[in-house]
Amino acid sequence: MRSVIVLAAACLLAGCAPPKPPTDPMAEAKAIEAVFEMPQDYSVRTLDSAQIEGFLRSHPEHHVDSSDIRGFYRRRHYQYAWFVNDSLSQSAAAFFNLVNSADTAFREVAALRDQLVRLMSSDALHADTLGCDSCRAQLEMALTAQFFRYADKRYGGVIGKDLGELDWFIPRRKKNYDRLIDSITAGRMDLSPIEPVHPQYALLKAQLKRYHDLDTLPWPELSLGTVKKLEPGDDAPWVPDLRQRLMLLGDFVSHGDSVVLTSHAYDSLLVAAVERFQERHGLLADGVIGKGVIKQLNVRPGQRVRSLLVNMERLRWVPEQNAPDQLLVNIPDFKLHVYEHDTVAWSMVVVVGATATRTVIFSDTLSRIVFSPTWTVPNSIVRGEILPAMAKDPGYLKKKGMEVIGGTESNPVIRQKPGSGNALGLVKFLFPNSYSIYFHDTPSKGFFARESRAFSHGCIRLSEPQRFAEYLLRNDTAWTADRIKKAMHGGKEVNVNLAEKRPVTIGYFTAWVGQDGRLNFRDDVYGHDARLAEELFALPPPVL
Repeated sequence: MRSVIVLAAACLLAGCAPPKPPTDPMAEAKAIEAVFEMPQDYSVRTLDSAQIEGFLRSHPEHHVDSSDIRGFYRRRHYQYAWFVNDSLSQSAAAFFNLVNSADTAFREVAALRDQLVRLMSSDALHADTLGCDSCRAQLEMALTAQFFRYADKRYGGVIGKDLGELDWFIPRRKKNYDRLIDSITAGRMDLSPIEPVHPQYALLKAQLKRYHDLDTLPWPELSLGTVKKLEPGDDAPWVPDLRQRLMLLGDFVSHGDSVVLTSHAYDSLLVAAVERFQERHGLLADGVIGKGVIKQLNVRPGQRVRSLLVNMERLRWVPEQNAPDQLLVNIPDFKLHVYEHDTVAWSMVVVVGATATRTVIFSDTLSRIVFSPTWTVPNSIVRGEILPAMAKDPGYLKKKGMEVIGGTESNPVIRQKPGSGNALGLVKFLFPNSYSIYFHDTPSKGFFARESRAFSHGCIRLSEPQRFAEYLLRNDTAWTADRIKKAMHGGKEVNVNLAEKRPVTIGYFTAWVGQDGRLNFRDDVYGHDARLAEELFALPPPVL
């Protein structure tokens, strides 16, 4: 990696002797520590803008970070950040420790760590480097440039392409590592409170080692055998294997009770563990083990590791903190979550787009409610569904409460009148966008009871639309619960502009840690995980 080579080449560029490679890692680490702890009088060394521009011209690989590098030195009036007098400072030690503590299984950060060890070896630091002004300047700027490269690899996302190519239309987080580098150059080691990444990232990262360890264990496939399902109170010879699997996954908790691990009985303790497992995987938590539960139990930990890494990559794209009060639809979870002060106040199940008519991943602002809505049928549905139905049944439009309001005989514009049979139900919620996606009620309530709820034409159907309307209008005294109900059933379209608009995010996450601290997984309903994995794992592993 060219950007890593800069550290090793910093002295060579100024004609300094190359550092000797360390021979004893432990002794070298102690020597480095001793150098950093040497008492030094503080003195001001400064660069000038010409030196910085010369460094950037010589190292085009750092062009992407050039504005950050310039801005960093401007903020500190061009003072050196990594030196005190002629010696590397505690801030350089903090950077070294930051890199050294990263997951060295990832070869890019391992290479950077090795280069830092060689650069900071006692021979190199006390020989020509520290006696050469131009060498110090080159090393100073190289460390700054490498910090921004390291930070971007750790926090900025591995995938550099336009995210729209991956069907992700939420704007990528604007990188800003100012607080991070300012803190580390001040010698602070605990950067966790200001890490520029969403809090979920650290929670998922904490699960990685556990699943890596699980992947080293045997993971035999479980099977229902000759039965279709296992219900509470049943017996089966493979129940001990089930119990062990759930113990490994953390769902089986005995609370100190005496447990016969070899028992074939599907008892109450094991039923509770299965229900916990079902909840974590978006399954109906009824304690009944069918094909769906077996399928999830048989997913190997290595595959879960990939899911964690894929979702951690997505978390590198999103803002560190979203608006404290917002609406979040997680497509694979088939739920809408209402956030207040960064906490889920309540949630409802939803129906999202079918695989052929996927709901778009984007963000916007909910600004309007429409009670007793009409529905102007999209042209694709008119051509694909309405016209064939009209050809079979001339009375189809009347039966469905529809009417032609324009267009041509072969391509009519059709609108459905308000009413209980309207495809949008009794209310819709608008956050105007170019994808024509919105929330709405539906007369088809049966889909909400299913575990997988991807059936719509792309818009999002709500299971509790009246409650949602009441919530959004709760601070508007003119809109009581009774008035809202009457407007929904009034048969005449009524538009209400919200005084309190709400940010809306329609996201796609198949792994996350819930507010109860439990790790959740969901199926890759649209195949977005598989597509991102192809991109992600074809590249050098990410820095964690």
